[in-house]
Amino acid sequence: MWLDESMQWRGTSSGKRGRSPTFSDAAIQFCLSIKCLFGQPLRQALGMVQSLLQLAKLDWPVPDFSTVCRRQKTLQVELSYQPSKSPLQLLVDSTGIQFLGEGEWKRKKHGAEYRREWRKVHLGIDAQTLEIRAIEVTSNAIGDAPMLPELLAQIAPEEPIESVCADGAYDTRGRLDAIAERQAMAVIPPRKNASHWKKSSPGSAQRNEAIRACKRLGRSIWKKWSGYHRRSLVETKMHCFKRLGERVTARTFERQVVELHVRVALLNRFSQIGRPQTVPLAAMA
Repeated sequence: MWLDESMQWRGTSSGKRGRSPTFSDAAIQFCLSIKCLFGQPLRQALGMVQSLLQLAKLDWPVPDFSTVCRRQKTLQVELSYQPSKSPLQLLVDSTGIQFLGEGEWKRKKHGAEYRREWRKVHLGIDAQTLEIRAIEVTSNAIGDAPMLPELLAQIAPEEPIESVCADGAYDTRGRLDAIAERQAMAVIPPRKNASHWKKSSPGSAQRNEAIRACKRLGRSIWKKWSGYHRRSLVETKMHCFKRLGERVTARTFERQVVELHVRVALLNRFSQIGRPQTVPLAAMA
């Protein structure tokens, strides 16, 4: 672990009325990252941050518990990623993170309690770099398909999207139209009893073509031909996401969203430093 001495640790003037913040957003995000990375309570994580600063011989002050807890509610987490050299191939799926109730072992052993709730995390990852490019956090009452337009909106309009791969839960007219408006190919298996749509919507042509291909070639061959099995990469990323914790520790929804965004920032950083960089060598004489 290393600390960049050029990082803006202290807060700067915002130009608004009132006292300027003592610590920058980068400092608050660093403290929350240490908490999330090592699975510690916030007070113990701040003590570890103080020890790291002392080892790095930096005279930076450490924010107290109340400051970090208050700033976490409105923190804008910086999500870094490396842009792909080719058009984006987006893989979409969702998973649940528990925040209220007992774990799965107690549910199987003694039965489920009445108060058990999850936060639903909707992810969109780049199939080439395996970095998370879009994230939305909702309650467990929200389905998968309604959040696809919000995930696509997080991708810059000038960045081309080649394909969007998702499971059959996203086989709805509104979701396919949203993909077609981004001029991307929808790799979504149609329902087994699916019927052709009228060509009044933008996404009907791709869906009708998928139905014809499934009837002519079979669903298994269509999945291999269309590259649908790449969707397993997002399942692997969700496993990595849950390795940072099976539940969220924050109490309010705003702080839970920030906590989950910090996880995404950590995973993207892991992907960046863990990916090998290949350099072509000149032909030897």
